[in-house]
Amino acid sequence: MALDVNWALDWLKLSAQAMAEHRVELIELDRAIGDSDHGENMDRGFQAVLQKLDETPPESPGAALKATAMALMSKVGGAAGPLYGTAYLRAATSLGDAATVDSEALAAALEAARDGVVARGKAELGDKTMIDAWTPAVEAARKAASDGADPVGVLEAAAEAAETGAAATDPLIARKGRASYLGERSAGHRDPGAASTALLLRAAAAAAAGSAGDAGTDAV
Repeated sequence: MALDVNWALDWLKLSAQAMAEHRVELIELDRAIGDSDHGENMDRGFQAVLQKLDETPPESPGAALKATAMALMSKVGGAAGPLYGTAYLRAATSLGDAATVDSEALAAALEAARDGVVARGKAELGDKTMIDAWTPAVEAARKAASDGADPVGVLEAAAEAAETGAAATDPLIARKGRASYLGERSAGHRDPGAASTALLLRAAAAAAAGSAGDAGTDAV
């Protein structure tokens, strides 16, 4: 199976839902080691994404992700807007105008997204940032794709790895971003960017599973 624009739209709708549902949680995580605005910014940003997609429906997964990047860059403040905007833009560029996305293309797009965040934020694994969720997700996606997993399996592996990576930021001492100003006091708190990354990748996996279910239903 391959994923089409309907998967991308479902992913972004589920992402907006996740950001709304976890807004307070992300605010609280950011209050502990940041400036308390991550949940509010992400919720507002993905509502803007939905509006943009409604105004100009995309014709491909890449076009959907490019529209997402533009909306996030214009509506999300702080570091999250440029970082996530770059991630979605790099993923969109990786996918190009292809109508469908297979496992290898999906893993490559996730890697491009991660590399965009690294290029923009200069963070590395272990710095207590969203990279601590992105990098294990990319590695898991690459392995799943090389092992022959379908796109649902690739995204499930990525989501699980991102969730584990986000949890692993709890004991870390931040070396990048506002949290780094706290030094050792940043330990014991989950990085909000890693948490939101895990939520977004879980939404991608859920959307793919739904697409697979729909395809199976259509085939009956």
